[in-house]
Amino acid sequence: MGRIVSSVKIDNLSDSTKSLRCDALVDTGASYMILPSAWRDRLGDLEEIETLELQTATQETATGFICGPVRIQIEGFRPIYNEVCFVDMKTDNGTYEALIGYIVLEQCQAAVDMLGHRLIHVKRMDLK
Repeated sequence: MGRIVSSVKIDNLSDSTKSLRCDALVDTGASYMILPSAWRDRLGDLEEIETLELQTATQETATGFICGPVRIQIEGFRPIYNEVCFVDMKTDNGTYEALIGYIVLEQCQAAVDMLGHRLIHVKRMDLK
């Protein structure tokens, strides 16, 4: 399976001076937009909405902090207004890897093209 990485811009809706841009791994096994806790200050003072217990791909548990509201825009797709989940992460060679989960993908009408290893635009949303 190939890796799909997309550029994402995240803005704090209550403070327009606070935003971040990063490359994030598309992970359909994740639900939220997952960011490392180390980046939390870059988005300024976001409301902490909920604390969640999460399960990682390696079956470990982690604590996630749901914060928002934010504006999320995956490059090439329409922006959405949602929340992000901050998680304490270990670095890989000194860099963190943000994750784009399925909730964000569905909201911005992005789908995974398994053959082309890219995101494609969903033309129609389901009503059923």
